[in-house]
Amino acid sequence: MTTTISQAATARTPAPPRRMSVAEYEELIESGVIDEDAPVELIEGRIVGKVTKGPFLNTTAQVMQEILTAALGSNSGWLIWVEKTIALPGQKSLPEPDVALVKGGRWDFVSSRPQPDHVGLVVEVADSSLAKDRRRKEMYLAAGVPAYWILNLADGCLEVYRPGARRKTLRAGDSVELVLDGKAVARISVADMLPPDDPNRRPKGKRS
Repeated sequence: MTTTISQAATARTPAPPRRMSVAEYEELIESGVIDEDAPVELIEGRIVGKVTKGPFLNTTAQVMQEILTAALGSNSGWLIWVEKTIALPGQKSLPEPDVALVKGGRWDFVSSRPQPDHVGLVVEVADSSLAKDRRRKEMYLAAGVPAYWILNLADGCLEVYRPGARRKTLRAGDSVELVLDGKAVARISVADMLPPDDPNRRPKGKRS
């Protein structure tokens, strides 16, 4: 039998690696193959490492958490989800965003993880991780998350992403509307989110 060039090339081309599902990844955790506290997460079917944050990013993320807590006020029924997993089964992902707003009560996620329809907002605080966080916007929006914010410390602005809309870039003189369940519940000053413009607050030679 004669083998054509195209057939030979196809035979030599390795199949693309199969992407792991959320269920398969969770089975590895339950079986102990992956430690639940391991610095990794599932992103689009691949296990990737998480970067350890330094004090600069940790402090800024803490401020963001406090700002969102104040913005919610008496709006009960929403949880501040800090560096905890969100399940995006359709995207084969279990990301751990810096901060998210999750709809539910304090004991609702004892035996399950929040799904996209529970999530009102995802926020990432980005410096050296900016390119990575921008790539992930498609993952969150495609999953049905209605709003994705990147607090861009490198450029001193807030990037706002929503499904079907162009990126909105807001700076210190602007404010952003917090919308949950289709209703505006607060307006937040971008200046309050950004750290003081003091280079001495950042470790020299580092961006995190």
